[in-house]
Amino acid sequence: DTQQLLMGTSCCKNSLRLGRCKVEEDEYEDGTTNQKWVLAPKTQDTDVTLILNKLLREYDKKLRPDIGIKPTVIDVDIYVNSIGPVSSINMEYQIDIFFAQTWTDSRLRFNSTMKILTLNSNMVGLIWIPDTIFRNSKTAEAHWITTPNQLLRIWNDGKILYTLRLTINAECQLQLHNFPMDEHSCPLIFSSYGYPKEEMIYRWRKNSVEAADQKSWRLYQFDFMGLRNTSEIVKTSAGDYVVMTIYFDLSRRMGYFTIQTYIPCILTVVLSWVSFWIKKDATPARTALGITTVLTMTTLSTIARKSLPRVSYVTAMDLFVTVCFLFVFAALMEYATLNYYSSCRKPNCTKKKKPPTTVITLNNAMYWQEFEDACVYECLDGKDCQSFFCCYEECKSGSWRRGRIHIDILELDSYSRVFFPTSFLLFNLVYWVGYLYL
Repeated sequence: DTQQLLMGTSCCKNSLRLGRCKVEEDEYEDGTTNQKWVLAPKTQDTDVTLILNKLLREYDKKLRPDIGIKPTVIDVDIYVNSIGPVSSINMEYQIDIFFAQTWTDSRLRFNSTMKILTLNSNMVGLIWIPDTIFRNSKTAEAHWITTPNQLLRIWNDGKILYTLRLTINAECQLQLHNFPMDEHSCPLIFSSYGYPKEEMIYRWRKNSVEAADQKSWRLYQFDFMGLRNTSEIVKTSAGDYVVMTIYFDLSRRMGYFTIQTYIPCILTVVLSWVSFWIKKDATPARTALGITTVLTMTTLSTIARKSLPRVSYVTAMDLFVTVCFLFVFAALMEYATLNYYSSCRKPNCTKKKKPPTTVITLNNAMYWQEFEDACVYECLDGKDCQSFFCCYEECKSGSWRRGRIHIDILELDSYSRVFFPTSFLLFNLVYWVGYLYL
């Protein structure tokens, strides 16, 4: 019995080398898949080689399938691996996709027990493949590590599946009128380079565009809102072509621009209002504060423009920064006006009989409280106060004052403390409601 067992074991080892060793169902099994580990018969390799040699013997890869009979129909599938980053300055975005094309070539039909032949990239150059191009791509790169990322499958009825992985920098014309509250639809456009619709037709398969998990996408400033695909006929001088387009809907996030531009601009405007509570005679303090805030707004305006291309139209951010600059500049001009009128010269008398009984000096300006009746003021004739402002108390009367509103220039700071915050608050209300909800 021992000798027979040893002979049986030796026989099994020899037959295993030949691929003909029979094992029982409970031996040499994978515990997870219940798949037997047996060597593949060599006859299948020989069959595949014979099939390929027979198919390619009289095959002409320069000719499309069914040439002269009917158009070649290409079914398209796209799997979006990732999108981003999006460059507003270069007007482009980057996308990584798996691009799959399926068509039928009757010349590659074969009879075999194998229904599908899965081949590597070496077979791609031996058969006809569509001349698909991406019409709005600036640069495109196929992946070659560790081997060319291409897949080719041939069914026994002649159907062919060809997939490859591509990274494309595609053009996207961004409309930045509402920047940074803008939304865009960035297209990916492809078609045949040389075959018009009479020879090649593209069509989308059901659920033909899918996207991977967005956690690894590099959109940064954008949110992905969805995608949609279309097909159309484009007329050119070379013929009518079937053009396929995928639109990726993107919405910009405002967080970065709120922190870097909007909040600093608002705080700078509020800072310029501090001068309204500083005394009128503190000229160095109020002048320094006004010039500093103006220069700060100039710097913020320059920084905000660096993230944008040099477009000729006004964006939403340009409008906001410009209005903030005007508010800061107006605060500086308010003090210049106040300082000028506060030092207004004293009234001139055409006939001086007696010096004034009382003189009050304020901010280097002399205000005459009492004059004799014979002393006539030039401002009463409308020569010294032609504007809406009154330099002297006596100028409030007179026929030239009819229909005019009296503004006490010495109370200009009090007016500004109410006017500037109210008008800036009203501007912000109109701005944000208009751009976010209208």
